[in-house]
Amino acid sequence: MDITRDLQVIAHQENTLVFPQFHAADAWQLGAQLREMALARDAAVAIDVRTFGHRLFFAALDGATPDNARWAERKARTVEHFRRSSYAIGLTLQQAGTTLAQKFSLDPAHYAAHGGAFPIRVASVGVVGSVAVSGLPQRNDHQMVVEALCAVLGQSFAALSLDHV
Repeated sequence: MDITRDLQVIAHQENTLVFPQFHAADAWQLGAQLREMALARDAAVAIDVRTFGHRLFFAALDGATPDNARWAERKARTVEHFRRSSYAIGLTLQQAGTTLAQKFSLDPAHYAAHGGAFPIRVASVGVVGSVAVSGLPQRNDHQMVVEALCAVLGQSFAALSLDHV
């Protein structure tokens, strides 16, 4: 894995995966898309879609644990704080050899710089919330969220995937 390349791809994902508007129905559609993907893959994940301060969709699939729900919430808080994907924040910190606690004094009991939470960006507004998945390895959590966003927004996942060459 090339961290610099992944950070460039994630920045492109964040700039491309933009909603024209975002309402509760959009949160439901995105959450349902993730749930269907997880069911098809037999993935034991927790799914959390929220605007800041308001959870709009939550699902825990068979095999997901309360820890998965807590991880999703901690990753969502990281997106809320930085307005960037939790994976981008984690990779940036890894590259710098530091942690959220060391660099920003953020309590790891409340924040997680691990892949799986992605900003919900609205055109001409900015970041209004997050979508998070927890239960897979962090890169796979991130990829699942991006794939679902691509499906909902009509974008090509093949072109936006971290694995795109």
